[in-house]
Amino acid sequence: MADIANIVADIAAEMAAAPHRGKVADYIPALARVDIGRFGIAVILADGTVHVGGDADIPFSIQSVSKVFMLTIALGRVGDALWRRVGREPSGSAFNSIVQLESEHGIPRNPFINAGAIVVSDIVLQGSDVRSAAGDLLRFLRFLADDDSIVIDREVAESEAQTGFRNYALANYIKAFGNLRNPVEDTLQLYFNQCGIAMSCRQLAAAGRYLMLDGRHPATGQQVVTARRARRINAVMLTCGHYDGSGEFAYRVGIPGKSGVGGGILAVVPGEASIAVWSPGLNERGNSQLGSLALERLSEATGWSIFNPPV
Repeated sequence: MADIANIVADIAAEMAAAPHRGKVADYIPALARVDIGRFGIAVILADGTVHVGGDADIPFSIQSVSKVFMLTIALGRVGDALWRRVGREPSGSAFNSIVQLESEHGIPRNPFINAGAIVVSDIVLQGSDVRSAAGDLLRFLRFLADDDSIVIDREVAESEAQTGFRNYALANYIKAFGNLRNPVEDTLQLYFNQCGIAMSCRQLAAAGRYLMLDGRHPATGQQVVTARRARRINAVMLTCGHYDGSGEFAYRVGIPGKSGVGGGILAVVPGEASIAVWSPGLNERGNSQLGSLALERLSEATGWSIFNPPV
């Protein structure tokens, strides 16, 4: 059996010394100021054992990693009817691209690109208001992570709103096709709030445990989602979780994962581990450069790729 503690320590040391760290998401002012030298990793095993390295307890803006949890909430409310408004296919385009929406009649390619996540936010907002819906997400994350200290970073959320011109364009274009039911401003306010959630690697790995455990909460045994739904969320993470870099991530890492432009990645090894890494420097496709490399190292050292035959 792999010595996870030593593997995590070795990865943290390698990433701390790495000279090429990518570029922070400087188009969002609040993220432009984040120290590019940061790196954190947290691995929580199925038996509850926790291994951390580097800056694992420093909160960061999870950004699009929040889309996994919003998708979970939306599926809980409307079930598979959600897939009539959002697809499940890789986009092959940048995360904030508008090019496919016209030919596909306002139906975003998947729930993890910005257009798809905006529609998911619209579904969660239905019958509610922005404050209540954002509160529901926050309570859900605190429940999953067993941690009431998780918050929304209001500076980041406001920074998103002030610079989110592409997201406004996406939302209005989707609205023109009738695929947003709430006012554009309300839907985007919820979307910006979810992107502003701040969590550490330890908290994020804890929140992802239900996807490792066939949809069960590890502390209570409560079924957060059905095992079937957990498998399908993991499947969409594998094929769509890294935008137009999803195929490369599957090739190199081989486990479901969801990235965010804050530099975080949540990765899930079903039945084995929930993992979070954070390094704010991004590669050319908007995914954490060192976070992706760290997960590749972890997968190689442990054999955790879902494409490996069972032991």
